[in-house]
Amino acid sequence: MYKVKDVHAREVLDSRGNPTIEVEVILDNDIMGRSIVPSWASTGVHEALELRDNDPKRYGGKWTLTAVNNVNTVIKNEIVGKEFADYRVLDQVLIALDGTPTKSKLGANAILWTSMAFTVACAKTENKRIYEYLSNNEGTTLPFPMMNILNGGQHADNNVDIQEFMIIPVGAPNFTEGLRMGAEVFHHLKKILKAKWYNTSVGDEGGYAPNLWSNEEAFQVIMEAIKNAGHEGKIKLAIDAAASSFYENGKYVLSAENKTVNANELTEIYVNRVGKYPIISIEDGHAEDDFEGWKIMQAKLGEKIMIIGDDLFVTNMERLQMGIDQNMANAILIKLNQIWTVSETVDCVRMAQSHGMNAIISHRSGETEDTFIADLVVALNTGFIKTGSASRTDRICKYNQLLRIEEKLAGTSKYGK
Repeated sequence: MYKVKDVHAREVLDSRGNPTIEVEVILDNDIMGRSIVPSWASTGVHEALELRDNDPKRYGGKWTLTAVNNVNTVIKNEIVGKEFADYRVLDQVLIALDGTPTKSKLGANAILWTSMAFTVACAKTENKRIYEYLSNNEGTTLPFPMMNILNGGQHADNNVDIQEFMIIPVGAPNFTEGLRMGAEVFHHLKKILKAKWYNTSVGDEGGYAPNLWSNEEAFQVIMEAIKNAGHEGKIKLAIDAAASSFYENGKYVLSAENKTVNANELTEIYVNRVGKYPIISIEDGHAEDDFEGWKIMQAKLGEKIMIIGDDLFVTNMERLQMGIDQNMANAILIKLNQIWTVSETVDCVRMAQSHGMNAIISHRSGETEDTFIADLVVALNTGFIKTGSASRTDRICKYNQLLRIEEKLAGTSKYGK
């Protein structure tokens, strides 16, 4: 049993300089767990509610002091002095205390911070790493990094429709070498962009955001970077289309290609790209509620690549079950702060895995120095992680934590799927 001695929350800043919450949970053995949860730019409409205060006079209306106060009063009064068998029991108390389907009473952010901090404290009490505690020492898989090296859509101020272009070093022997290969491609891409007089500043997730001529050019410069880095055949591609962002009145408006298409036509564009480039994963290829579009894409490409639902599923088991029943996708993106407790996140991954689906652990666009998801991906043996590019410390800290974990596992780990 783990008895809570104290809980304290404070407002801190994320990687974009916006407020978020840090929570510390102290157990009666004086061991402390701390967590900071990220925020985001691209948000699915079905996600749980992040509570923010809307007064524009402070942080442009993005401040979080109400959620902080909910931790320091309501949650603290409920759990301090009580014993919990594990993080699952605490999570049930927190969910019941809020009592709303979207965790809107206390704020889903207040609940997750507390859930994560308690989990960290429990792991420390057992003298275990977080991945060891969450997996009962059965977490041994280091993930393929899905490294976001070029941005468009809502993650960049350019004329590229697709939100993320990623590289996946599947041909590396281990995570350490995979990370090296990804970083080398990232640096070669910069040289190529500079030679073309393109902007090489980076976006929220550390990828370059040049004003390219088309979506097609993005694939071309990435393939050139892979070749120049000497990793042809060892690195595959992935995209996050974030199609909800260019879905208007039942159609998909591709500004960079100067065309408007329906779900069938958009799928054919993806089929063409998969045939032309080594793409093994497409995330949010259709809008979150365009169910027929998802079914079309899964039918045409589901045997060849990962069809990942992010906005479609929002780490929600009810939405996931719907997708399984209707054969809409074969993979799910997992974000802790879509469902907002550790136990619900773990259960969603396990549900996907039990139905033969891949689960990809993911960061958010407004990140922090917290490395919890690096441990989570190993604990759950998912084999894939999205945590940004090879730049920005808020992204690199997750990769560095995975390097530490691979070293700790000392040759007993597996790499990727």
